[in-house]
Amino acid sequence: MSLGSRLKIESKGMFATSAFYAIVGIIFFVLLVMASFAPHLGIIGIFSLVTAYGVFRKRTWAIWFVVILFFVGTTFSAFMIYSILGADYLLGISAIVYLVLTWVFTAYAVDKRDVFES
Repeated sequence: MSLGSRLKIESKGMFATSAFYAIVGIIFFVLLVMASFAPHLGIIGIFSLVTAYGVFRKRTWAIWFVVILFFVGTTFSAFMIYSILGADYLLGISAIVYLVLTWVFTAYAVDKRDVFES
């Protein structure tokens, strides 16, 4: 019995979107502890986990959280890329990957917004 049949996954894309936001939320909570409890990391982590739940359960409000996280993620990533330009390549590449994936999953969720219950 596969994971998809137990969870009744109808769309692999929506599951991937939900998994992305869940993983990002967990990563931001790990970064929260590593960065001496910087509050902005905790806020992004909470929003990401709530968004993951909303996308997985196909709630109407989830699309708003996706859009909010698009702007927050873009701003956060752009600031990180600008501030560490040339100093820490691993962190810079991670910020670029987060930025691109945020754009990709936001575009997918907005394109499939009719899937969310009305």
